[in-house]
Amino acid sequence: MPRARLHAIILGGGTARRLGGVSKPDVNYRGRRLLDHVLDSLGEAVTGRIVVVAPETVAVPDGVARTLEEPPFGGPVAGIAAGLAQLAAAVPATLDDDLVAILTCDAPAAGRALPTLRSALTSEPSRHDCAIGRDTAGREQYLLGVYRIAALQRRIEEWGPSELAGAPVWKFISALDIAVVDLPAELTRDIDTPEDLRPN
Repeated sequence: MPRARLHAIILGGGTARRLGGVSKPDVNYRGRRLLDHVLDSLGEAVTGRIVVVAPETVAVPDGVARTLEEPPFGGPVAGIAAGLAQLAAAVPATLDDDLVAILTCDAPAAGRALPTLRSALTSEPSRHDCAIGRDTAGREQYLLGVYRIAALQRRIEEWGPSELAGAPVWKFISALDIAVVDLPAELTRDIDTPEDLRPN
């Protein structure tokens, strides 16, 4: 059986209130945009398409698609749905057997966790719906995970499009069969405040 493709959806459409309301994907971190750090961290793990969920003002490299939930600032669940719709429009073959990484633009090294997460999802005897990271403080990171696209699409259909905006991620994901993977701090570190931008 051929190896399933791994796509990626990077969420970058939030309000970044704790950073003064700036465009979070465009925030300069160690001389480069946060979004560029995340894209580079994907390495060769992503074998399919990459979609950035962000406003049109956020530049993306050639070959990377961009979309935005409607209405804007609808939250991560609506962003995931918009990203999946963009993937479905861009990929000629069915996505039913494919995987998708769900990441945020403010976790610069998150893509480096994808091989570990994919292995946890696909190597288990039981068929998990997703594998998500857990940080060193014991917090489960629903937006640092590898998901079966069919499982996400099933949840979207169960909820209905009108219920996605503002929905809590944990509630949306909680019905899935989840594998939780402990990850080192450098892979789960995110940038939320001006203090987080300072060199360690």
